[in-house]
Amino acid sequence: MNIPWWRDAVVYEIYVRSFADASGDGVGDLPGVRERLPYLRDLGVDAIWLTPFYPSPMADGGYDVADYRGVDPLFGTLADFEALVTDAHELGLRVLVDIVPNHSSSEHPWFQAALRGEGRDRYVFRDRPNNWQSTFGGPAWTQVEDGQYYLHLFAPGQPDFNWRNPEVHAEFLDVLRFWLDRGVDGFRIDVAMGLYKAEGLPDVGDQSFTTSSPVWGQPEVHGVYRDWRRLLDAYPGERMAVGEVWTDSPEDLARYVRPDELHQSFNFAWLEAPWSPTAFRKVIDDTLSTVPFATWVLSNHDVVRHRTRYETADPGTGLARARAALLTMLALPGSAYLYQGEELGLPEVTDLPAEARQDPVFFQSEGKLPGRDGCRVPIPWTVDPPSHGFSPGGVEPWLPQPATFAELSVDKQEGDSDSTLEFYRRALAIRRDLLRRIPYTVEWLDSPEGVLFFTRGPLICAINCGTHAVPLPGHDSVLLASGPVRRGMLPPDTAVWLERGSQPG
Repeated sequence: MNIPWWRDAVVYEIYVRSFADASGDGVGDLPGVRERLPYLRDLGVDAIWLTPFYPSPMADGGYDVADYRGVDPLFGTLADFEALVTDAHELGLRVLVDIVPNHSSSEHPWFQAALRGEGRDRYVFRDRPNNWQSTFGGPAWTQVEDGQYYLHLFAPGQPDFNWRNPEVHAEFLDVLRFWLDRGVDGFRIDVAMGLYKAEGLPDVGDQSFTTSSPVWGQPEVHGVYRDWRRLLDAYPGERMAVGEVWTDSPEDLARYVRPDELHQSFNFAWLEAPWSPTAFRKVIDDTLSTVPFATWVLSNHDVVRHRTRYETADPGTGLARARAALLTMLALPGSAYLYQGEELGLPEVTDLPAEARQDPVFFQSEGKLPGRDGCRVPIPWTVDPPSHGFSPGGVEPWLPQPATFAELSVDKQEGDSDSTLEFYRRALAIRRDLLRRIPYTVEWLDSPEGVLFFTRGPLICAINCGTHAVPLPGHDSVLLASGPVRRGMLPPDTAVWLERGSQPG
């Protein structure tokens, strides 16, 4: 049986602005990513996903694209990108890039022409706004000089395309070809359930990600992905696409992951689950029973880092739970998406000063919402201030790093067997070896209250979400634990991989 590379891949998300700065301007760039590729190979991931690096005025951190076929000078050049792809492939790493099809930048040539009255049907304009709200806060409509309004489900600098115009279809197929021809292995699709809006743009009472919403998840979107799938299948090398799909049911999520549509879609139910064995088991059962190719993710560039989400009043709980959740996630069938810095145990930076913040969520909510800057702070490579090795010399990074990042830096953790970095490396290496021997299924074992035990062939995974230590299930050996496991007992906030004979029972 030919198993595609992406089915069980571990993909590492690189938020380009915050990964590594080679140019010395305090902002991460493509040459910085290229220099750090050996680190990612040694970490043990299979692929990297690059957030947008296209020309952009940065109204939303690059998710407002002014040119879909170029590289913003802030991040380097097209030659830098091509060299990065070449080096990644030589190191055995696949490369995914972000594609942003729901909206462009207001500085995109098409929108600038629309403001002049040319080709306005490429975007969503109307004489009167409806009651839709921006997901960043405030109305989703902005008026232009001639009196009409344009739709932007995000920032005003991100006008929504009108996907009922065939020009938009043709444009994005050509954009995909442009990057496929440069060797990319796939695409992460931003706001993949957006694109189409219901005919007539009716008012809404609830704009959440429900299957009945006129704002999201219109059935016409599936035709787009069938066209994209045909294009991807026409290229060699198992090119793929994964969608950012926010929806209210696993059944709706599964509609995007079909043999003639997307290869994968993000499973945000796992990310949103509370620290609970009941919640974890429900997400696992719902996902594996409905979605043919599962994905799992704990953090990304849009959410509070999971170490902080899991934190309680007891110091250290967040990191212990984060490591346990990671081990559980890597034991599940499907692919895992990691977010840069989680392998260092980075927490959310919650005390950024208002003058340093750049996320439009913060500004459009008039400071009521902190926005997403806290999970986007540049990651630390060394103990040295002011940028902890993120930028050369004494350059300050684009978002300030807390002093505590020194102790979490790569240099500080490398070689320390108890560090989170070395824990991730061991977990990914063992997982890669195990995948040759374990089935794409989960079998549940009887578990004490507050605990989950499950098997995949010879692998047993146990996670204790309770408040008391419990006996480990029967096993032949301990492969890896997220924290100390002694005298056959599994402590709270800890997970372990065990191995026994090839047949569970």
